[in-house]
Amino acid sequence: MLERPAEEAARAVLGSVLTVRDDGTEVAVRLTEVEAYSGELDPGSHAYRGRTPRTTPMFESGGRLYVYFTYGMHWCANLVCGSPGTASALLMRGGEIVRGVDAARSRRGAARSDRDLARGPARLAQALGLTGEDSGLELAVGGRAELTLDEPADPARIRTGPRVGVTGPGGDGTAYPWRFWIDGEPTVSDYRPAVRRNRRR
Repeated sequence: MLERPAEEAARAVLGSVLTVRDDGTEVAVRLTEVEAYSGELDPGSHAYRGRTPRTTPMFESGGRLYVYFTYGMHWCANLVCGSPGTASALLMRGGEIVRGVDAARSRRGAARSDRDLARGPARLAQALGLTGEDSGLELAVGGRAELTLDEPADPARIRTGPRVGVTGPGGDGTAYPWRFWIDGEPTVSDYRPAVRRNRRR
């Protein structure tokens, strides 16, 4: 499912279920929204300027996690896709918690409803209990993290558009309409265009 180019993988994983296990606790999310990033060919990607210690998992074979810290506050989790060296990944932006709702609620105490438990990339990672220690973790049957596809999304319901929070050329929705979501799903996050911040002089 993940050993293919980012755009193809993004469509393929919609409707799939990512299960994360931790000390007997199991939380699973059905993915309803992802964003594709295509490595050194993509100005919106963390890997655009090449390999760094943080982005090394992106350069490995598809079928593992890439987790990063953002805004000094949140973890966000990606599914690495493609072949070794391509640095492609899918940011998991939204999903429905289908198992382990109580555990997800305990981790996401600020959530106003179950719909909001994994609605947004930071919320999704928090609900699953993913942190930087999981970056590079291989997805494996029965392992800490496992990806399964029981019922793929209906292709007629898949929508595409610009990625959220990406500035510059990578945020061009015409060139990179690489946000993918299942239309009509309440767990899809709200779109917000990127705002370029002025640097202090």
